[in-house]
Amino acid sequence: MQRMKHYMAGLFALAVSAQAMALTPWQQITQPVPGAAQAIGGFANGCIVGANPLPLQANDYQVMRPDQHRYYGHPDLLAFINRLAGEVNQRQMGTLLIGDMAMPAGGRFNGGHASHQSGLDVDIWLQLPKQRWSQQQLLKPTPIDLVAVNGRNVIPSQWRPETGELIKLAAKDNEVTRIFVNPAIKQKLCDTAGSDRDWLRKVRPWFAHRAHMHVRLRCPANSLECEDQTPPPAGDGCGAELASWFQPPPPGSKPSRPSTPPPLPPSCQALLDNHFAG
Repeated sequence: MQRMKHYMAGLFALAVSAQAMALTPWQQITQPVPGAAQAIGGFANGCIVGANPLPLQANDYQVMRPDQHRYYGHPDLLAFINRLAGEVNQRQMGTLLIGDMAMPAGGRFNGGHASHQSGLDVDIWLQLPKQRWSQQQLLKPTPIDLVAVNGRNVIPSQWRPETGELIKLAAKDNEVTRIFVNPAIKQKLCDTAGSDRDWLRKVRPWFAHRAHMHVRLRCPANSLECEDQTPPPAGDGCGAELASWFQPPPPGSKPSRPSTPPPLPPSCQALLDNHFAG
């Protein structure tokens, strides 16, 4: 388990350390690829045809950093966001804050994300403002770090009951397969879930994710080239697996170096080739 975490830490470093690199070809595609909606490949090595933009004007949610054009996704993802935002609004919990989804054709970013490539991932901030944010706040949002400096628990003064309720609402959606949060946030959910615990299986501990949850949907039925992940292990994930995240690395271990990205799925490579052929 520890060796795998160090390997994944290397991949995570690859995603977040390349902010200054040149744009990837995918970031140079400014419009969705025409065609019936198709999520292609894996979440961390894929693309999307027929992506839809999430409307920037809505009553139940707000989209952050719209200038980065990362608000595209498969129609299933947009439907999920609207379902969740509607439930949050009905419960008068506040306004849902939407972070990164995918780019117009999906694909790789030059930094910040290893996944979000096939139009089925969305970052949702773990704060629910009672008053709608201004355009300036949306362009330069300020996250609330929920995790203590020691990384082992949440900050009590920052945690709100509606934070846990928001994650639970998302996890109970039938289209959601995984929700990534910081291990300390997962621990808080484990400690406060009570007897209703089935949804906790979908909530997975992961690096960073101190102020947002990363929600991932299952592959759509008509996306034949989409690659689903193996389902999470049985159980609520609150035992030895979660505890292992708080253990120090084995003596002498070193994080893996970032690896070269794998080849694109053939359909994604063909999409790039066709786009830049002219």
